[in-house]
Amino acid sequence: MAYEIPVTQARAELAELINRVVYGGERVVVTRHGKPLVALVSAADLQRLENEEAVEETAEEQVISSVSSFRSVPSTQGERHRFGIAAEHRGHEGRER
Repeated sequence: MAYEIPVTQARAELAELINRVVYGGERVVVTRHGKPLVALVSAADLQRLENEEAVEETAEEQVISSVSSFRSVPSTQGERHRFGIAAEHRGHEGRER
């Protein structure tokens, strides 16, 4: 959980807040009118967050790549009857103009 502090108070206590973040491992959220404005996190915390973001982006790209590599395979009449499928979606390839 982050420690919240109004911006006016944060100005006066900046050095102390930096120490809390760096040496105490805290996260500080500076607020204005009770709403979060900025957050103070240690450089190590920031690096961890950025690394996690990069890993998530890479995983997302792999999923997108995998899904886009699948192609549609038309089903046979027997398969449609066996599974009780009455209609088949043909996509753009099956449309006549």
